[in-house]
Amino acid sequence: MEKNLVLTAAIGFQLSQLQLFIKSLRKYYEGKVCFIIGSKDSEIEEELKNYNCDCIKTNIDKRDIQLKRYKIFLDYLSEKKFNKILFCDSRDVYFQSNPFSYPYEGSINFFLEDKKIKDCQFNTEWISKTYGKKVFNELSENIISCGGTILGSHSSIKKFLELMIDETSKHKFKKRLKYIITFRRDKGGRGCDQAHGNYIAHKKLIEDTYFYTNAGGPIATVYHLEKIRFNEKNQLINSLDKPYLVVHQFDKRWENFSKAVNFLKKELNIN
Repeated sequence: MEKNLVLTAAIGFQLSQLQLFIKSLRKYYEGKVCFIIGSKDSEIEEELKNYNCDCIKTNIDKRDIQLKRYKIFLDYLSEKKFNKILFCDSRDVYFQSNPFSYPYEGSINFFLEDKKIKDCQFNTEWISKTYGKKVFNELSENIISCGGTILGSHSSIKKFLELMIDETSKHKFKKRLKYIITFRRDKGGRGCDQAHGNYIAHKKLIEDTYFYTNAGGPIATVYHLEKIRFNEKNQLINSLDKPYLVVHQFDKRWENFSKAVNFLKKELNIN
């Protein structure tokens, strides 16, 4: 059994947009990393291989990869076995420590944001237009579970991927009429797999599901983070004064994170 794995997709990105992710990760973690990249991303592939990463190349359009990545990752895992797996975004993520160096409580661990589903217009629309009003009402009082950072055992992440494939197939985003009659994509549906992930998480469809708060947990999604504090090393710290292991969506709070990110880039020799 290989120890741990980081799974992420990077379709439609430039190499410069991935350097913070991979360089900060490799500062703390030497284990397996797997990227989905575009079929023509030779420069990215070459650079990622310098950091000992597996690359899965695909012709899938960048607008479609968000929903299709689950099957690609499931196929990748089919003949492999890992201890723990981090499923995460890439462009807007950086690491402050080894993401696996924490005694996670659940077989699968979801990381909450600081806002209820009903109070976020995006999550409200995604759930309402995939599952309908009845399910939205059932889930609306729950805190948003972030779809960009999920960590669990091999079997639980595999189950999560299987459920995501099933749920996204059965509950498709309902496009607005003007997009239906003109055969265009409805941009409102971009990111709608967040609805399916929240359904799986809050319905606890996977055994031994555990939720971490944004304020006190080991992983931060900072878009709605209420208290942003840094230590003397420019590391984001939680309510326990401990550095978060992973920081997600820092670009959405750039006014708060520019100093810390630029400090880290300098430390990692990123131009």
